[in-house]
Amino acid sequence: MIQTIDLRELKPSRAELLALVPRSLTDVTAATAVASELIADVRLRGESALLDQSERLDGVRPARIRVDVADVSAAVRALDPAVRDALEEAIARVRAASEAQLPVAITTTLAPGAEVIQRWSPVGRVGFYVPGGKAVYPSSVVMNVVPAQVAGVSSIALASPAQKQFDGGVHPTILGAAGLLGIDEVYAMGGAGAIGALAWGVAGLSLDPVQLITGPGNVYVAAAKRLVRGQVGIDSEAGPTEILVIADASADPFLVASDLVSQAEHDELAAAVLVTDSVELANSVQAELERLAARTPHSERVSVALRGIQSAVVLVDDLASAAAFSNVYGPEHLEIQTANPGEVLDLVESAGAIFIGDNSPVSLGDYLAGSNHVLPTGGQARFAPGLGAYTFLRPQQVIRYERDALETVEARVVALANAEDLPAHAAAITARFHRD
Repeated sequence: MIQTIDLRELKPSRAELLALVPRSLTDVTAATAVASELIADVRLRGESALLDQSERLDGVRPARIRVDVADVSAAVRALDPAVRDALEEAIARVRAASEAQLPVAITTTLAPGAEVIQRWSPVGRVGFYVPGGKAVYPSSVVMNVVPAQVAGVSSIALASPAQKQFDGGVHPTILGAAGLLGIDEVYAMGGAGAIGALAWGVAGLSLDPVQLITGPGNVYVAAAKRLVRGQVGIDSEAGPTEILVIADASADPFLVASDLVSQAEHDELAAAVLVTDSVELANSVQAELERLAARTPHSERVSVALRGIQSAVVLVDDLASAAAFSNVYGPEHLEIQTANPGEVLDLVESAGAIFIGDNSPVSLGDYLAGSNHVLPTGGQARFAPGLGAYTFLRPQQVIRYERDALETVEARVVALANAEDLPAHAAAITARFHRD
């Protein structure tokens, strides 16, 4: 069912490892032309374009794009008590973990009267995208909204595709999650058009442009986020989900296979990768995958994902080689199920989120671990972090010098300015002490 990549007795370079990493053939650039047309249409025709796109792409024409506040309140009241309890607990845990991410203002005194103050200013207005597609994601509402609120974002707009089974409205569980968080600016719009609407605004909907857009979506949403970058900030171009498990002979093959299947359940393009130095474990996991994939409710989707080129069992000589492979891969989710996980963790450089031990599965992080599940995919964890309170903060340096402090560096600034042939720079300093 799942391919095997045997790297034993090989000493590949970093570049060679990159070439060996299993990846899907998803190409965001292939969706760029379509996404660009949809965004241009929204900028030209506003609400009418969004309605037409929903009818064509989602199979339903919403009665209205902007959700009535009363509908949000009703959705909160209609939440299943068990779901509401779970959402409220998730909100509390993500809030606590997000608050720990808040940086503090620091003043550096370089000399008497010479200060540089490091402060953090929240983005004023943010747009969140919550996908529809194959599943419902109220958890994504929590993961996006809570850290923004912790950071101090004062204005939040949420977009989610219109649902045919709910007469063109946003899925009521998503609405309920938004309402629990006090979000009442919600739009029934999806895909690239929704991203364009958030970026440039839609006057007819009283939708003001946002400064930052976060949240996952399909390839067209990813392409749209790439296109609007510069007009607004974005978190990342999120692609299909990924799980990479580093495991040794001590791991339970049933648990490893269960975790691989849990992420394969998301999408046919989801990546499930096991890296191990144990042939016996690899064989046992492959057998468990066959068994579990056949009986899971979304067996067809899971089987396609496991058979895809993006999924694999990777055999390596030792756990150091496993960590090296993982670092090149840069997984969205990394699980370490080894006898001494701390030793492996010390070797890990690149991962969106890291789950340690048998009792820390990725699905815990999807909901109630307290960590954030909006994470970099497609190898972006090699250079980018997951979503957090810091995503919504802009670091700013405030410079405050008194006259005497400026005078002590006057000659040096003048020397450097003249060396760069920028005499007006020098003059701006000397003007404080010598007027013509």
